[in-house]
Amino acid sequence: MTSRATRPVGTVTRGTTNPNRLRRMDRWIAAVHGAELRRAGVPVAVDLGYGAAPWTAVELLTRLRSVAPHARVVGVEIEPARVAAAKPYEREGLVFRHGGFEVPLPGRPHLIRAANVLRQYDEDEVGGVWERLCARLAPATQTSRGGLLVEGTCDEVGRRHVWVALGPEGPRTVTFATRLGSLERPSDLAERLPKALIHRNVPGEPVHAFLRDFDRAWAAAAPYAAYGARQRWIRAVRDLAADWPVTGGPGRWRQGEVTVSWEALAPRG
Repeated sequence: MTSRATRPVGTVTRGTTNPNRLRRMDRWIAAVHGAELRRAGVPVAVDLGYGAAPWTAVELLTRLRSVAPHARVVGVEIEPARVAAAKPYEREGLVFRHGGFEVPLPGRPHLIRAANVLRQYDEDEVGGVWERLCARLAPATQTSRGGLLVEGTCDEVGRRHVWVALGPEGPRTVTFATRLGSLERPSDLAERLPKALIHRNVPGEPVHAFLRDFDRAWAAAAPYAAYGARQRWIRAVRDLAADWPVTGGPGRWRQGEVTVSWEALAPRG
């Protein structure tokens, strides 16, 4: 019988998943964290709470190896039956383990991806989970910022996604990503805000002000729609960057992304 001390930390999620659901998050990770992964030599990434099917872990390995050829992925699930179902998909560089927020690996991973995992938790539980997961990341050194935790939420087919990126020191950025053809206005992404922010989309909170200003910039960029939704988005983000600490540049914006400093959107208090 499993002792209380060795039981995984967390609760079982709904487990719903679809192939290619996390492609936007994966591509962003490869773009912004690829150099850190290469410096690690044989980086280890964790797909935490991959769900009832192992598709997202399989895809993560493929996408990470496009920028870090020796990357390894460990799929971690709190439901033993899901781990057993995933075992036939193991191969060189990909394994599946039973566990939760304790992240049952012998070393410290260079990446933890937790997508659609905290949606069912209470807002006041998020900080503790972040702290626990960040403590498991590879530490910063003189030549590295350390590991990366990416935690967020997306819709069922991955058209709309918002995530927070955290390092060993805590939250760094918030990224909004979308299939532009599915978007009427940027604030449509509010329904996919991660648990730390979704209840803060109210007047007086920074994330609400950000989405309000983004909608205004989007409306002002309407003439650029004649050149396509991508050009309209780029123009809106460029205008938004005049008042908000937007990171990256047109190369990422044209992917239907915008990344903002966490400090600018962090909940008041």
